[in-house]
Amino acid sequence: MRVSSPDRVVYEATDATPEVTKLQVCEYFAAMGDPLMNAIGHRPLAMERWPDGWREGMRLATSTQDREADGFYQKRLPKGAPDWLETVRVYTPGKRPIDELCPHEPAAAVWAAQMGTLTFHPWPCTRDDVDHPDELRIDIDPQPGTTFTDARRVALVAGELLEELGLRGYPKTSGNRGIHVYVRIEPTRSFEDVRHAAIGFGRELERRDDSVTTSWWKEERGQRLFIDYNQNNRDRTIASAWSLRPRPGAPVSTPMTWDRLADTDDPAAYNLFTVPDYVADGDPWAGMNDTAFSLDPLLELWETLPGGELNFPPDYPKMPGEPPRVQPSKKVAEHWDADGNRVDG
Repeated sequence: MRVSSPDRVVYEATDATPEVTKLQVCEYFAAMGDPLMNAIGHRPLAMERWPDGWREGMRLATSTQDREADGFYQKRLPKGAPDWLETVRVYTPGKRPIDELCPHEPAAAVWAAQMGTLTFHPWPCTRDDVDHPDELRIDIDPQPGTTFTDARRVALVAGELLEELGLRGYPKTSGNRGIHVYVRIEPTRSFEDVRHAAIGFGRELERRDDSVTTSWWKEERGQRLFIDYNQNNRDRTIASAWSLRPRPGAPVSTPMTWDRLADTDDPAAYNLFTVPDYVADGDPWAGMNDTAFSLDPLLELWETLPGGELNFPPDYPKMPGEPPRVQPSKKVAEHWDADGNRVDG
């Protein structure tokens, strides 16, 4: 595949790593072909593109109207894309159809890198059934005042809890301070069910560890680890395994065994330069697709633990049973009815 502007600097040098060129990014994704396809193959995905490379201070667009940002999410395959690329049609929560890239071979990832993609954001479902996820994603998100070490400790507790419930989790670094834990599930449940399973799991973690929270409002989280249950909604994605992240040193969102995670102090040590050698010893997620688990144990937690429905993201329509969409510090009780609707006009 022809790579235009191969010498363009995508990551500047740091004290620990040399600069990274566009050609090196393409070569990285080519080298990671098999484990990368194990993680994102045959899944609809959005591309996080940084056409001019990434530098400290650059900003990712937060909406399609944000024209001043340096990076952006591309959901639709751009015009002029090669005919051999494959797509799959997915639907947003508002029923809007989108034909997204669906990589069927490593060359698709290399093409995306040629287009400035650093991070892949796959859906938690395959092209065979885009309405029923086959992945539960537990996003352990450090809040201000917490560290990767805190996230690692909570992730290990999460792994033990999953085992107790008869499930197996597969952890990876986020490429920054966070940790993601994936569970392969039977593709028989809706996105809403998977989201509720994540809430149930998060609440059980909260019960066991007071450094964990499922509070949607930032003012209520404090210095705790937020379990971002909303990452399991339709049209919500997180950085894939083996993706590069827009951070100094070209870090990688790196799958690990639980033992490796327990021994990891610095996630930035896993980067474009080190990960190909790391995975040469074997893909830590190689057996992930061997067993699909039932969500029933987690949905039982959702049904039995107190708390009810939690807030959805602001771009979602108001959902049944959802609490009021107003910061708790700004809420005046008499202005709201029991269903979370304003009653003062």
